Amino acid sequence: MNIELNNQQFQTQWYRVSSRLKAEIGNSAFENWVKPIKACDVEGSEVRLAVPSRFMRDWVVANYLDRLQELWAGENNSVRSIEVLIQPTGSSTSDGADSDRDQSSNAGRLMESATEELNRNSPVVASGWESGGKISAPLDPRFKFDQFIVGKPNEFAYAAARRVAEAQSVSFNPLFLYGGVGLGKTHLMHAIAWEIMERDPARTVMYLSAEKFMYRFVRALRELNTVDFKQQFRSVDVLMIDDVQFIGGRDATQEEFFHTFNALVDQGRQIILSADKSPSDLEGVEERLKSRLNCGLVADIHATTYELRLAILESKALKMELDAPPKVLEFLAHKITSNVRELEGALNRVAAHTQLIGRELTLETTQEVLHDLLRANDRRVTIEEIQKRVAKHFNIRVSDMHSARRARSVARPRQVAMYLAKQLTSRSLPEIGRKFGGRDHTTVMHAVKKVNELRDQDNTFAEDVELLRRMLEG
Repeated sequence: MNIELNNQQFQTQWYRVSSRLKAEIGNSAFENWVKPIKACDVEGSEVRLAVPSRFMRDWVVANYLDRLQELWAGENNSVRSIEVLIQPTGSSTSDGADSDRDQSSNAGRLMESATEELNRNSPVVASGWESGGKISAPLDPRFKFDQFIVGKPNEFAYAAARRVAEAQSVSFNPLFLYGGVGLGKTHLMHAIAWEIMERDPARTVMYLSAEKFMYRFVRALRELNTVDFKQQFRSVDVLMIDDVQFIGGRDATQEEFFHTFNALVDQGRQIILSADKSPSDLEGVEERLKSRLNCGLVADIHATTYELRLAILESKALKMELDAPPKVLEFLAHKITSNVRELEGALNRVAAHTQLIGRELTLETTQEVLHDLLRANDRRVTIEEIQKRVAKHFNIRVSDMHSARRARSVARPRQVAMYLAKQLTSRSLPEIGRKFGGRDHTTVMHAVKKVNELRDQDNTFAEDVELLRRMLEG
């Protein structure tokens, strides 16, 4: 009986993990690469999955294994690794077909129930690892102050972060860091945590994402164990929460965060937060919480300059012991302007190509290896730009893109904007939904499906959508 129950729980976890991955990668990729995966069993801390071919195993391992491990860790904190096996279609590891059908039927009923509960009570994804009862997420050893390249766009945020990390107490609380994706917010957050722990190991530092905070809170509500939750979060010396914009629209979570914030400040404990926008611009966040977030020091990280990007590339090339010609680094610094993460990734790709193929690192090979990335950076479309262009085309307000209005004159342009956001940006479905007034990823999926159907049925509508696409890409 216990074995059957454990198997049901295991299959339920796999259903929830695969459903969340589907929301991130889209239906087409899910059908091709994830749906054929069979969840076999879990042994100790290792999950075993099976796929029908070696090619599929190599693809899954290369493209989805890390994310599967993260998602499964959020479902079951005892899982530490995933092994992908090859099991050709038709082979079986069970003792009887009838037993298989019964077990599958029971697991299916349980999975449907768990999915309903998840969607109703906890539409969030846990991030980070838990071990030994600790909530804090792991820190990246590369993200320390001596590895952070300082320039004009980030010097104020860097100075504020160092002050908080080096002083026992500061006059500003909280420290709020904000800026675009890949500009160094998480690096500074990790660097602060490392510095505090190295200077005073007795101070308790808790670092986690806003999504992890939400996940823990929802779980505490389910288990009727909010007392322990409050004790865990309100007894630390330093609380650090990354990507705090994700609590927008979560009223219960905001309420708990507000009280946790007040309790820590009243005790003189330090709070450090990061987001993609300033406190005043956070969507779906209550005014009283915005006021609290603004009461400390707000430090923004601006988009990188050419000089800063070049300095970052030179530093990274030195660490990699890569003999990169100056003109190659200058070319990359000029061409890849979106964020530091993409800039460093480009250098990694060029270095790997030249080392594996044995070709000399030149400007020509760089352009050849990075042709897709360079083309994308020549014209990068944002969701905000899509919303503005579509709103203007259909003669509605940009604010209608975020509103709850369901009139067709507003709903149809909003669906078109969601469709174009899916086609023209690399944002995931949940990210797109959040940009449209905090909508669920299923709403975005429905919009994409609806627009595709209308394009097939109505030539005028199809021409409108194609015109908008060309204007945005042009």
